[in-house]
Amino acid sequence: MKKQIIYILLMLFCTSTYAHDLNGKVLSENKTALEGVGVYNKTTGGYTYTNVSGYFELDDISVGDVIYFYSLGYKNQQLTITEAQLNSTVEIILQESAVSLDQVVLVSKVNALSNFVNVDVKANPVKSSQEILRKVPGLIIGQHAGGGKAEQIFLRGFDIDHGTDLAINVDGLPVNMVSHAHGQGYSDMHFIIPETIDNIDFGKGPYYVHKGNFNTAGYVDLKTKRKIDKNTVSLELGQFNTLRTLGMFKVAESDFSNAYLASELVLTDGPFESSQNFNRINIMGRYSFNNRKDQDLTLTLSHFQSKWDASGQIPQRSVDAGSISRFGAIDDTEGGNTSRSNLLLNHTKQLDEHSRVKSKAYLTQYDFELFSNFTFFLEDPVNGDQIRQSEDRTIIGAETSYEHSVHIGDHDSQFKYESGIGFRYDDVNDVQLSRTKNRQTLLERLAFGDVDELNAYGFFDITYKKNKWTLNTGLRLDYFKFDYIDKLSETYDSKSENKLFLGPKLNIIYAPTSNLQLFAKSGIGYHSNDTRVVTANNGKEILPLAYGADLGAIYKPIDRLAINVALWSLFLDQEFVYVGDAGIVEPSGKTKRLGLDFGLRYQLTDWLYANGDINYTYARSSEDPSGQDYIPLAPDLTSSAGLSFSNINNFSGGINYKFVKDRPANEDNSIVAEGYFVTDLNINYSIKNWTLGIIVENLFDTEWNETQFATESRLFNETEPVEEIHFTPGTPFYLRGKVSVTF
Repeated sequence: MKKQIIYILLMLFCTSTYAHDLNGKVLSENKTALEGVGVYNKTTGGYTYTNVSGYFELDDISVGDVIYFYSLGYKNQQLTITEAQLNSTVEIILQESAVSLDQVVLVSKVNALSNFVNVDVKANPVKSSQEILRKVPGLIIGQHAGGGKAEQIFLRGFDIDHGTDLAINVDGLPVNMVSHAHGQGYSDMHFIIPETIDNIDFGKGPYYVHKGNFNTAGYVDLKTKRKIDKNTVSLELGQFNTLRTLGMFKVAESDFSNAYLASELVLTDGPFESSQNFNRINIMGRYSFNNRKDQDLTLTLSHFQSKWDASGQIPQRSVDAGSISRFGAIDDTEGGNTSRSNLLLNHTKQLDEHSRVKSKAYLTQYDFELFSNFTFFLEDPVNGDQIRQSEDRTIIGAETSYEHSVHIGDHDSQFKYESGIGFRYDDVNDVQLSRTKNRQTLLERLAFGDVDELNAYGFFDITYKKNKWTLNTGLRLDYFKFDYIDKLSETYDSKSENKLFLGPKLNIIYAPTSNLQLFAKSGIGYHSNDTRVVTANNGKEILPLAYGADLGAIYKPIDRLAINVALWSLFLDQEFVYVGDAGIVEPSGKTKRLGLDFGLRYQLTDWLYANGDINYTYARSSEDPSGQDYIPLAPDLTSSAGLSFSNINNFSGGINYKFVKDRPANEDNSIVAEGYFVTDLNINYSIKNWTLGIIVENLFDTEWNETQFATESRLFNETEPVEEIHFTPGTPFYLRGKVSVTF
């Protein structure tokens, strides 16, 4: 028995003598190293990616194996392994080509759909940082403060508010804010310059061991460019006194390192009758180093600040009565200001051909101030119901993980594991909710205190691949410590709670052919609650769990056509969150969501690309009677699609739509949030190093409501309150012109 155990252990952790390796470099035609190129063994299904020096290593190679080299924007290359190439070094030259769907190979990985959606990103680049979220199939966003606040997010039957059930990261830097003055998980992405975005990685459901807090409906990871090929200057002018400038400049470049700076300025008055006086400035600097052997380092510095005025959400009855227009206001003294500064360090150390250590560390300084008025004169018939939410925050965090891969048995088995630990500490000072008048007079503080929140975590992830099967499983452990000092108390009042979370994940992938992937995913996730709620409720129900499962497929019947479909379910123990707008706790009980996702991407010709997604969700409360169990604002049917073209006599561009069906705004569906169908268009003309462009939002000038809420409010001349739809109007026909030059 002892010999058998020893034999099994040797099989698990020793490299097979039958295995051969292939390593080398992938370069462009001008001999520049290419990062992120996929290297795929069509015979075995094994795959890897090149690092920033273009280097790759692919294990378990045999004579006759067919190896594909692929990357968006380059023609695929194919290599058939000969005896002489076993355990050898090769050099592959990729030729530039227009972005095409056939440049994506279906590999046996858990989140393979991201690779296909990145064709959408490259074929029709985003025009704003938050718009990148719309590239995630089934995800819609809405803005209700003129571009100043974080967008409201909807995904898989969730009104995610500003990020409660979607974990968002940029190059490993967390975007979600815990225990935020305006709501749990608040995710302001406006500090990202859209032209710096390189690709997007996403996953739906709580199935990913690397993702912790807020990963219930899913996660989104953005990756920005390590380097830029050319300097760029851009100017954009449009309706509503809109001005946007962009600059991206190479600062340094050598064989082992490079650096660049990017900056953005945005000014606009918006379509509202009261000027938004909106302005935002972004600046980002990045330095990258790679010794082309075993060290990779990236250092990123960024700063963002913004301020604005807003017209707020308006009641439908005022528009119907003609007292205000759709772009008018009841209280036009709303608005705010915010800023965020980030320092991010990413480092990779290659220990040997099968092992590496990845580390990151970050520091964020953030402040926020927002004035809102949702109920007008409901609470205070004299001064009005304006509120002020503000905070001053510092975030410190770090993570280190170790990866190791081995071979098991014969040529057809691979084993990889990763273990990691990390922490995030939020120090939030003077977080408050106050009653104010005209953004000047402080009437009353409703909540005022200091938050300290620590999240320490560890995870272990295993991926085992044998023949056509891939098994991915893992376990994640999170520890939370919540501290709150109430500054409104006459005596020193400090409360503290702590909590542990243990979440297993299991994903199974079956790839019967290189063109078909069948998958089953399952896992347990969570979102934390606001520290003020946690301490006020003595730590009860502070990490409500989410139980998810997906069953689906990705199919490429031909190289230029990809189809994805998934059936899914998600059950939450408790949707129990802090409502920052009112300063109250609002539990909504257990919920269930069942859904169907369907997507299609088709490269019709070399220059014409189409993509489309349709998503259906059945979302209900599990504890309320039928007819009273609707989840307010949960979308049940959404769709988006686009048609993009490129390289037609120097013209490129695209047209796309977003659709949301009518949805319930309250629990009994007696108040309905109206759906919409909105179309956008962009066209570009390039000549030499100049590009002229036109951007049109809401091409057909559709009258639509971007965000809607069932709210009880009272106007100044009303004696009784009214509950009805309050909305922020969607952007009308919005034309902008753009000119850019590269050098």
